Amino acid sequence: MKTKAFFRRLMRYYVLFTIGFVLFLFAVAILEREGFPRAWIGYVFMFCTIVMYATIGVISRTSNMLEYYVAGRRVPAFFNGMATAADWISAASFISLAGGLYLWGFDGLAYLMGWTGGFVLVALLIAPYLRKFGQYTIPDYLAARYTGRYSDNVVRIIAVIATIIVSFTYVVAQIYGVGLITSRFTGVDFSVGIFLGLASILVCSFLGGMRAVTWTQVAQYIIIIIAYMIPVVWLSVKHTSIPVPPIAYGSAIAKLSERETVLIEDPKEKGVRAIFHQRAQDLDEKLQMLPESWESGRAEIQHNLEALKLGNAPLLEIKQTVRELATYPKDPEEAERRWIEDRAANLELAKPPTRHTEPFPGETEAASDIKRNNFMALVFCLMLGTAALPHVLVRYYTTSSVKETRDSVFWTLFFIMALYITIPALAVLVKYDIYTSLVGSDFSKLPEWVSYWANIDKIHPLVSINDVNRDGIVQLAEIVMDVDIVVLATPEIAGLPYVISGLIAAGGLAAALSTADGLLLTISNALSHDIYYKTVDPTATTQKRVTVSKLLLLMVALVAAYIASLKPGDILSLVGAAFSLAGSALFPALALGVIWKRANQQGAIAGMLVGFAVCAYYMAHTHPTLGGSVAAQWFHIAPISAGVFGVPAGMLAIVIVSLLTPPPDHRTEALLKHLRSP
Repeated sequence: MKTKAFFRRLMRYYVLFTIGFVLFLFAVAILEREGFPRAWIGYVFMFCTIVMYATIGVISRTSNMLEYYVAGRRVPAFFNGMATAADWISAASFISLAGGLYLWGFDGLAYLMGWTGGFVLVALLIAPYLRKFGQYTIPDYLAARYTGRYSDNVVRIIAVIATIIVSFTYVVAQIYGVGLITSRFTGVDFSVGIFLGLASILVCSFLGGMRAVTWTQVAQYIIIIIAYMIPVVWLSVKHTSIPVPPIAYGSAIAKLSERETVLIEDPKEKGVRAIFHQRAQDLDEKLQMLPESWESGRAEIQHNLEALKLGNAPLLEIKQTVRELATYPKDPEEAERRWIEDRAANLELAKPPTRHTEPFPGETEAASDIKRNNFMALVFCLMLGTAALPHVLVRYYTTSSVKETRDSVFWTLFFIMALYITIPALAVLVKYDIYTSLVGSDFSKLPEWVSYWANIDKIHPLVSINDVNRDGIVQLAEIVMDVDIVVLATPEIAGLPYVISGLIAAGGLAAALSTADGLLLTISNALSHDIYYKTVDPTATTQKRVTVSKLLLLMVALVAAYIASLKPGDILSLVGAAFSLAGSALFPALALGVIWKRANQQGAIAGMLVGFAVCAYYMAHTHPTLGGSVAAQWFHIAPISAGVFGVPAGMLAIVIVSLLTPPPDHRTEALLKHLRSP
């Protein structure tokens, strides 16, 4: 009876919250209609939603260890599913996934398939057994499962290190998304925006731990789903007259395919692509003539600048030439690096647009095979990475029973599906809107959103449209869009009221904050519980353990914010790296620990170390940002899918080492029997 009463009370609170949020939207829409400044609408959305989360965090504050670590183990399956979905729907899902589908078409579906399929593995292989185990962290479980010759802390410490690396990589991506959204809708500097968003994260996770994070994430999911559905339904009605995006998807695809055929054969489009191809050839010649080409190029710019000054040329033209000289490569080595990148970019722009529905597009059969292999490898890594993500798995400690945990996974999939089935529709509808409304328009009448988004980051513009062939008309080949802009700019692209832009920002912020909350809490709890309490000071009081966790959380958050302010990469690539690392380091030990009794401590140690080492080695040697080379790839597999090598290596290491060493002791067998019993 107590459980049912608690569920009904929660349901009543969140229904009232939803009604209140919808009324808030109507109020802001009325203010916009009455002439309320757009900038202030952005401030209102940012301020009100952050205050809302902070209020829940303050109300849910606690110093009770059970509440702080696992929300008192009393979260109903329905609400835990909603909170886990919010934890899962990160900045990558909300901001970047539709953008990925927009740019890559069919190939972008790998993210949807991998992430969704991963929860099937969670339900079958891991979540129920974790709840039956009933402790606090993933290293807790691995240390208890793999006892043996060495101290339990050996497995625990390796698992903690893996948890921290995976979660830290992931949280940097979320805080980057927070900075992107906050700077866009408040006008503050990107770095300042990061630390403003960080304040909201800390209020929730610092004060109330898992209890505050759980109830905040439920509220954040409600905002996420409302924010995503309104613009996509609007676009769906605009282009197909059907208000249900997944149903409208078919007719939108057909319209887009017709438009793609026209653009592929358009003579002006071919002309622009030919210019890009010529630019790539010119760069190739300059690369072959280094260092002479670097010296002559710099001398030519200096000569032009002197001629402009002597001829009293317009100030704007002189400034542009000065800027060109200032940004010219400092030495032949930098010139070689930049010209290689520019050549690759121009060759990419010289290609005809890929049809949205074409699977594994390639100029040759071999190129198509490489794309197919990368697609399958990415699905594999995302599935196994999902099943090993510590911040997601720890949520299944918070339910009241094993049955509730299984139900919770069902609700998690349901709430994720509600968003994921609309993402492909949004990508197609936005793409069709740009192909029909922006392409073919006059350069002198470019929509306001183009210049606005181009100025967010002047060094790496999120959108760039240049009149390459000087005809004054926008061609598709002249449009370059970043993967992270598509969703955030959707309301402006579709011509929706600015209140919807504010709503999208609130949704994106909720997605990034909810995941960042869970990740930071996972890192700090692993450090305080598994390192400080289990390894350093086993006599620490519960109050001291919670205090240490809060201090560590603050430190980790500040370091992550600093690294995110350096803009280390796009959101999807950072998140993809986290999944490969999680799958390689943790999945073999987690999965074999349940399904194979013979897996022992030595095997688990070998598996985690080998899996992680192979994955990290492959990333370091094939990712250009990390100093690697594309030429070093094995079977042409991209570094984001390094887990396709790391996971089998980890599995193989566990099996071989376990078979070569003594079997687990009776205590481990008793634990396995307990975990497997209904």
